[in-house]
Amino acid sequence: MTKIFIDGGAGTTGLVIHDRLKEYDGITVITLPEELRKDEKARANAMNQADVVFLCLPDSAAIEAVNLITNENTVVIDTSTAHRTNDGWTYGFPELTGQKEKIKNSKRIANPGCHASGFISLVAPLTQMGVIKSDVNLTCFSITGYTGGGKKMIAEYENDMPTLYSAPRQYGLSQKHKHVPEIMKVCNLKNQPAFCPIVSNFPRGMEVTVSINGKDVIGGIEKIKQAYKDYYKDGKIVYFNENADENGFLSANAFANKDSLEISVHGTDENILLVARFDNLGKGASGAAIENMNIVLGLPEEKGLTL
Repeated sequence: MTKIFIDGGAGTTGLVIHDRLKEYDGITVITLPEELRKDEKARANAMNQADVVFLCLPDSAAIEAVNLITNENTVVIDTSTAHRTNDGWTYGFPELTGQKEKIKNSKRIANPGCHASGFISLVAPLTQMGVIKSDVNLTCFSITGYTGGGKKMIAEYENDMPTLYSAPRQYGLSQKHKHVPEIMKVCNLKNQPAFCPIVSNFPRGMEVTVSINGKDVIGGIEKIKQAYKDYYKDGKIVYFNENADENGFLSANAFANKDSLEISVHGTDENILLVARFDNLGKGASGAAIENMNIVLGLPEEKGLTL
């Protein structure tokens, strides 16, 4: 029997992970009484009993939690930002070349950020395959549902929503968004992309768009399409869709409540748009964490996922 513990299980990501685990046989979820949920000794005991620990905590709390684990066999999947650029941790995006095997053999796995998952799925294959250079200048805008902001933001949108919340709201205006470091490291970028995240009045879904000037592409738009076909040819969860088009539109919530990620390419050889669509709580958070757990446990990657 595999033992699982979710530290921070009362948060949005933790609750979704817990719900997904109900579909598994042979798994026991260790739970703590409400009065011990934040008790350090009780949490440490639970984590050291577990085969897999999901950390669904703020960054500082995630770092503290890791320090409580003394069982060398416990696998940690951290959904916070804390360890995503740490060389001692494995980046949990298994669709990248060679990454699945690293995840399978790792005890410390950093779950990707939601915006970062879309950007990396689009750009990492192109830098790896030499279709674009690492010193390229990129621009990205990314629109997400409000559930990615956690319980406080969910309450703001669903209870007496302010008038300004009824329209899309851009944030990260300082260009210091917490996902940028992992984006640059994983994609091997020398220049920081201009990144424009946007939260909007719908609960779940995400659409990440990276724009590229055709002069920066070695081979033009068709080269990019072929690169995605080759890179994701075996993809069950992440895949390229050559015909993604909703009568000239692409909806950001088309993949709500799913765990797959669709990649598409639009535009011309002069101005190219790369688009990733998925669920901010699916492949952007809890679904990705479950996928990583499946790999660690030797289960089919898609088990427990909705594709």
